[in-house]
Amino acid sequence: MAELNSAILRNFKVANRSRRSFIKMAKKQKFPYLVGSKWTAQHATMGWRHFQVTNRKNQGQWIFAEMVAACDPGVRFWLNAQLLKDRSLWQAGWKSLSESQDAIAD
Repeated sequence: MAELNSAILRNFKVANRSRRSFIKMAKKQKFPYLVGSKWTAQHATMGWRHFQVTNRKNQGQWIFAEMVAACDPGVRFWLNAQLLKDRSLWQAGWKSLSESQDAIAD
């Protein structure tokens, strides 16, 4: 019985060690909370300003977000996720027009 417990413990330690090294080697994911996030376009885009990210796609070094209009699910397009960092184009969250203009003025 003791031999069985020590074998299980040894296998657990080896598995746990390789798991830790895998986690250390894994690259940090860019834009981890992208899917489900809500955005306001500074200018009307395809007739709408409020969008939600419904999907993400990694293509090489690029990350793309599928944007869907909040009021019209038929309006959707893919966008380079890096553009969401540009505050002159997008704001995080759904903002009213006055809130959006106040943020631009700041």
